[in-house]
Amino acid sequence: MSKLNVDQKTIKELFMDRKADFLIPDYQRPYAWEEKECQTLWEDIFAFAFPDDDYSKFDSDNEEYYLGSVVTFKNEQGKMEIIDGQQRLTTLMLLLRAFYERFGNMQDSNSISTRENIEKCIWKTDEFGRPDKNALKINSEVASDNDKTEFLDILKMGIAKKEMKSRYAVNYRYFQEQIDVFLQKYPSYFSYLPTRILNNCILLPIEAESQNTALRIFSTLNDRGKPLSDADIFKSQLYKHYSQKGEKNRFIEQWKLLEEKTDKIFHPQTGTPMDELFTRYMYYERAKQGIKSSTTEALRKFYEKDHYALLKNDYVFSNLIELADFWDDVTNLNSDRFENDDVLRKLFVLNYAPNGMWTYFVSVYFIQHKDNWNNAEFEKFLEKNIAFIWAYALTNSGVNALRTPIYAEMINLVENRPVTFSDFKFDKAGLTNILQTYEFSNRRPITKSMLTWWAYQDEKQEILSLDTVLEIEHIFARNRQENEKSLQDENNLECLGNKALLEKRINIRASDYRFSDKKKYYQGYTKGKTVKERTHINELLELSLKDDFNEKDIIQRNRVIVDKFIGYLRKENLLNE
Repeated sequence: MSKLNVDQKTIKELFMDRKADFLIPDYQRPYAWEEKECQTLWEDIFAFAFPDDDYSKFDSDNEEYYLGSVVTFKNEQGKMEIIDGQQRLTTLMLLLRAFYERFGNMQDSNSISTRENIEKCIWKTDEFGRPDKNALKINSEVASDNDKTEFLDILKMGIAKKEMKSRYAVNYRYFQEQIDVFLQKYPSYFSYLPTRILNNCILLPIEAESQNTALRIFSTLNDRGKPLSDADIFKSQLYKHYSQKGEKNRFIEQWKLLEEKTDKIFHPQTGTPMDELFTRYMYYERAKQGIKSSTTEALRKFYEKDHYALLKNDYVFSNLIELADFWDDVTNLNSDRFENDDVLRKLFVLNYAPNGMWTYFVSVYFIQHKDNWNNAEFEKFLEKNIAFIWAYALTNSGVNALRTPIYAEMINLVENRPVTFSDFKFDKAGLTNILQTYEFSNRRPITKSMLTWWAYQDEKQEILSLDTVLEIEHIFARNRQENEKSLQDENNLECLGNKALLEKRINIRASDYRFSDKKKYYQGYTKGKTVKERTHINELLELSLKDDFNEKDIIQRNRVIVDKFIGYLRKENLLNE
């Protein structure tokens, strides 16, 4: 069995070790971190070391910030070859060098002590602890890195010349800028930040006995291993809390069921399904705290405040369970919970919203009203949401733009004030013009959003399963225009008046035909043993009774959709007229 030396260490313990002699070997990839990664590191470390921008809130004896693992082995020359952790170690060296440079000739005892400690992290020392400025504790032999000399020069000289364009230089200058800002803001406490980085930021060095062992560990960590998610961290905090209460087994059982449920109902683009649940709940707690800022902090940052104090409230875990149950019922359009068909119809429409902000808003509504639930009031809330979010997507591009009005209304929700969006009403003439001239291309999310809303304005439209795969149908086919050239204005091809939802299984067959040929696919037909099911989009069934669908029909239908939507907003008191 291979021997491993694994011992958690602070940055100071790792770098100040007189035997520390790190080598980034020739087979490694070039340094890859960019300014955005450095920004994340800086912001995370600063938030850790200066909680709530207050140096005094830091518990230097107990606080730890985990920076990850470092996998090395000692080569024949006695150097520690870095197999994994190159990016972190390199960046930390740049950060420490930037701090060292800014101490300059500061003569207060804290500055002198901190500068000396950083010195011993960057340069090798003799037996009396004196640094040798010609002997760095890290070296790079990366064959494919043409900029490695810049890295070493920056560490030796503390200067990133203007002509230096490497990532090392860019990142070093970034740290210098942030340190200067920090120094201006906290001149009396300048030494605290680098000291807390040295003493309280933790790495897990894994020293293998050979290169093969080190590479095998690296492969395990990066290919088969699963990094800890935010929810995993929260689980550990909740586990400790409920263990202290003697409810460990109950918690384990509930957490397992919660994971199983979220795996079924959430499919986030980033993070885990459990991360998504914690995210949706976070917005409720944000609203309770009165946070209107459109900048949303990272999930872990939000929950880790005051040593994860929020998670130590029993109501939080209970709310999470109820919230998961709620979204399970939304996903399944559960008529037992949502007895009102109008609620189910609007939930279906919202699943085709132009962005996902509605899920956070609805989550806040549920938590706030779950103990006094009223489906009729919920239906009114959903209708207001649809009207506002759809119109806002047309007038204000970008997902983030919706944060400002939604966050403000979240606070209104938790303070039991009505949701009105009164500060964000729409200009009738301007919105009408947008609707009439907007290119509703299939690639734009708002297109399917508008068509879903329109389909469910038909009271006879049945509630489809959310598993139904719907596509956008050109009623007047593009191929028809290519063949006939019968549209005077080709822009009419891409307006709402020429588009409708259609099940994928039918759209594949109906896409390229003349209207007279399309009708049979809308209506369904039987030919011999072949049975083709009709569409479940009611408007298309009604249109299929017509002999043709031409440009005049497109224009007329478009006008009706636009007028109906404007009336929809008027009904919700969202227009400035």
